[in-house]
Amino acid sequence: MARALHLCALLVALLLSPAAMAQERGPAVLAAASLQESLTEVANVWAAKGHAKPVLSFAASSALARQVIAGAPADLFLSADEVWMDAVTKAGLLRAGTRTTLLGNRLVLIARASSKVRLTPTRGFALAKALGTGRLALADPDAVPAGKYAKAALTHLGVWAGVAAKVAPAENVRAAMALVERGAAPLGIVYATDARASKAVRVVATFPASSHPPIRYPVAQLKASRHRDATAFRAFLLSKQGRAILARHGFSAP
Repeated sequence: MARALHLCALLVALLLSPAAMAQERGPAVLAAASLQESLTEVANVWAAKGHAKPVLSFAASSALARQVIAGAPADLFLSADEVWMDAVTKAGLLRAGTRTTLLGNRLVLIARASSKVRLTPTRGFALAKALGTGRLALADPDAVPAGKYAKAALTHLGVWAGVAAKVAPAENVRAAMALVERGAAPLGIVYATDARASKAVRVVATFPASSHPPIRYPVAQLKASRHRDATAFRAFLLSKQGRAILARHGFSAP
């Protein structure tokens, strides 16, 4: 019995030690796939200030919103569009007063770095001809924000009907970019920040902002959040330092 009590006391001491405290998990953050590099840097800077490092989970905003609605535990949600944040709002799962537009982005047409293709996204531009027998890599245009923005832009420019059958839908924007990186698709449409994060692709052209709905990334704290640092980390994201980090990765002010 004495030995058991001693082991129990030792375990408690270890759990309360500074080393153990340093291993405490930070707030759980569900974020759009396009935020991988930028949000990871923000989390690292936050952790360097002495806070527990946030636990980041990246995926398509559509998948993350569905996870939240299904009851997945998390503290913050960062979506790549307003629609999926609206869905979480309608489900009554956001903490009142915490929803804010954090970022903006641009939509670009990409090819492999070695590609010589040249296109200008104007009305009726020759996208289908440039694809030839190849596919156009997009995040799922029926659900994922990047794909929905892409479909809207191509529809506005009058070329969607000509390329719809050639679309290679991917689960998120990074998966779409990977198809181009690997040469599985000659062209793809992603965010400008995604293209900036890859040396394997080049930007062929930037879509006119008027060709698609404004690209906005809202952030909100979830009603079920219990982590003591969740509110503070959200505030850091919105701070001058947090926004500066995001801007270095190519994101714009909302």
